[in-house]
Amino acid sequence: MRVSLNWLKDFVDVDVSPLELAERLTFAGLAVEGVESPGEGVTKVFTGRILKIERHPNADRLLICEISFGDSEQLKIVTGAPNVQEGQIVPVALEGATLAGGLVIKRAKLRGVESRGMLCSGQELGLDTKSLPPEQAHGVMILPADTPAGLDVKPLLGLDDTILELELTPNRGDCLSMLGVAREAAALLKLPLKYTPPNVEESLPPCTDRVKVDIEEPLLCRRYVARLMTGVKAGPSPLWMQKRLRAAGIRPISNVVDVTNYVMMEFGQPLHAFDYDTLLESRIVVRRAAENEVLVSLDGVNRELTPDMLIIADARNPVAIAGVMGGLETEVTDKTTNVLLESAYFNPASIRRTSKALGLRSDASARFEGGVDPAGCRRAADRAAQLLQQISGVQVSEGAVDNYPSPADPKMIFLRPERANFLLGTEIPGEEIAGILTRLQFDVKKAGSELIVGAPSWRGDVSMETDLVEEVARLYGYNQIPGTLPNGRTTLGKRTPNQLFRESVKDILAGCGLSEAITYSFFNPVWADLYKVPPESALRRTVNLQNPLSEEQSVMRTRITPGLVEALKRNYNRQVRSGAVFELGSVFLPASGLPEEKTALAAAAMGEAPGGWNRKVLPLDYYFLKGVLETLFQQIGLTGFFFEAEYSNPSFHPGRTSKVFAGEHELGILGELHPEVLEKLDFPMRVVAFELDLDKAANLATAVKKYQPLPRFPSVERDIAVLAPREATAEKIREAISRSGGHMLTSVSLFDVYEGGQIQAGYRSLAFSLKFQAEDRTLTDEEVTKCMDSVSGELDRKYGARLRT
Repeated sequence: MRVSLNWLKDFVDVDVSPLELAERLTFAGLAVEGVESPGEGVTKVFTGRILKIERHPNADRLLICEISFGDSEQLKIVTGAPNVQEGQIVPVALEGATLAGGLVIKRAKLRGVESRGMLCSGQELGLDTKSLPPEQAHGVMILPADTPAGLDVKPLLGLDDTILELELTPNRGDCLSMLGVAREAAALLKLPLKYTPPNVEESLPPCTDRVKVDIEEPLLCRRYVARLMTGVKAGPSPLWMQKRLRAAGIRPISNVVDVTNYVMMEFGQPLHAFDYDTLLESRIVVRRAAENEVLVSLDGVNRELTPDMLIIADARNPVAIAGVMGGLETEVTDKTTNVLLESAYFNPASIRRTSKALGLRSDASARFEGGVDPAGCRRAADRAAQLLQQISGVQVSEGAVDNYPSPADPKMIFLRPERANFLLGTEIPGEEIAGILTRLQFDVKKAGSELIVGAPSWRGDVSMETDLVEEVARLYGYNQIPGTLPNGRTTLGKRTPNQLFRESVKDILAGCGLSEAITYSFFNPVWADLYKVPPESALRRTVNLQNPLSEEQSVMRTRITPGLVEALKRNYNRQVRSGAVFELGSVFLPASGLPEEKTALAAAAMGEAPGGWNRKVLPLDYYFLKGVLETLFQQIGLTGFFFEAEYSNPSFHPGRTSKVFAGEHELGILGELHPEVLEKLDFPMRVVAFELDLDKAANLATAVKKYQPLPRFPSVERDIAVLAPREATAEKIREAISRSGGHMLTSVSLFDVYEGGQIQAGYRSLAFSLKFQAEDRTLTDEEVTKCMDSVSGELDRKYGARLRT
């Protein structure tokens, strides 16, 4: 919000410097991001009339202009501007003048002709080029024909003004206007607010005789005011209005449009002007758009409307998108003579959705989104009618059509001064609190020791006692509130058990040599096809985003692995050919209400870890990640885990993949990605990955660590080689050995697998190391041999396995 100090002084006699005012507003919650003086440094620039234009004798593109300043003296100035004509009033920089940017004008000869000044463009005077017509931004600025010659252009063009750039919070939509900021300034400076209600001379029959307004959606349009004016003559607005609009960052267009913009900046109420004669049956209908309804907006674009959008229609067709943009067919043009003026209150959420859906955001929609004052609709319409009477002499119909189905009751709030002081840590007297709120134009009445406060209609952000306390703090001054230590019981901040578990998992994986990655929770919808996910799989049931950043990030992820693989691929494309990464994050599954969010753990690796003088090269393959999982499970206290070969998951290699179990619970999958998946991803490396349901693993893990004393008696180790059928996995053989070895068998580990010519077809040799130990004695050979016999007998009975001799 750009605030012109000169305009602000129409409402309050500011008696402090611009910098002090900016500081006071900032401390009161209206942050002033910048203070600028557009005409700073501009001197000796006056209005001049072009009496005569001649061609330059020595240059085809130069003109010699004879300029008059209203007295007998006349100057000749050479210019290259193509838009100058005789009789025009233009800004003229005299010899010795200083322009924006520090340029000093000197007398000079241009191709043999002396020039004693310069005709100025708006940019050279320090004006914002966006607020000027294109031909005047860089060409010579043309002033209205009735502008006297010889005037200083600084006050004429508002170059003597100071502009405050406000950065407002979303709840202060009331300050998106000069009047709103003036209320704040008057309260802060303890000055009276100067405001005179608009006075309109109504000379035509009642507006209600010629206009009908129907509101079909009263929840989306609480109030609609229409005023009718005739005798409109399109033309430029006066210079005083143009300079104020430029100060606010708005480009002047025509008198009718400029008036609507002027009132919007003055009162914060957006207005829209219709060509009355183009409205079918002289009727306004506020309704939802029909399915597949189309409107050509003012910018000439066909807008496809949906039933979620509120529109303004005549008896048949849409004529405007409510609160966002008008329609081209009812636009006010040079041929317009009758204007219907709209001043309405539209639901902020509805305008926000429509603006976002259409990609249209304007000064008007921003104000509707912040919430305008429903009680100010009629006032804004009257002010616009008053201004159009002043600048173009229109005739106004008596009254207005004011459709206000459910006027809002004033909000009455009880305020306890002692409660306000308790919350603020102050000792402000009740009378001073009442005075502060009164200065902010709240209606304050005493009720014993309490105050009954009526909030003004434009303060939609005030609805409870604490809101009033905040208002008191703002005006009293945050810098005057004494610093105090908090009292009451304090709470020691600490992580929850779930947070501690997650952090321990990350530490364990990092200790295993993996790097943590954080990838997007948004996926490309084609990821399931790339990873060969079956059509019936629940992983394809993704949560679609209504407003995605891009098509490539339009669904919520149901797996973490694709993001990690993409990270490895990005590294590969940058000549990093090895690496191992993990991510602990959420996956999202559709549910009846909000998406179901589960915690998952995934890792991916490629290449090999480099070796050194004291270590070998470590392949980052299936066995590397299997070892990582085993370390993780042991560290978090997850027992009974094992890996079982998996051949049916299409995303993974059928011969290099395992399911991960803990007892009867399936936790996830570990394996090498399928070559066809890597081919689709255009990724030439072999990649291994695992995915775990971390919530399930956390429920099965044992948080309590158990310790046992060191053994007092020696252990006995025996090796056993077993010829077992190939379908009997090493894990099943190991389980059978552990189960049949008795309580003195403390560990079983596989150390060799052999298949060759000396082994019977369909069999393989598995060699295990067994460790026996007792807590109360040294074991004898007979005891260990008895256990070994039990093991061999169990293997023969269960799997047909026999000892290899």
